[in-house]
Amino acid sequence: MAKKSRESFQKRAREKARQEKQAEKREKRQAASEDEENLSRAEEDSLMQEFAQLSARYDNDQISIERYEEERHRIFVELGLDPDE
Repeated sequence: MAKKSRESFQKRAREKARQEKQAEKREKRQAASEDEENLSRAEEDSLMQEFAQLSARYDNDQISIERYEEERHRIFVELGLDPDE
């Protein structure tokens, strides 16, 4: 009987260690995902600011329509938007 109890205890200990390891991996993945999302937001804000500056330069006749369209297309593609809509 003592042997069975010891085996049961070891099995529970192994299972607990496995669950803790899985929890650590899950937390690590979530933290990496959040960092990536924050970086993505920062990049998006930067591109939106760049588009605002580009639009202002075009409105003030500082750049040609061709240059404006090229840069606008590049920014929209980087943002994941369809520039032709």
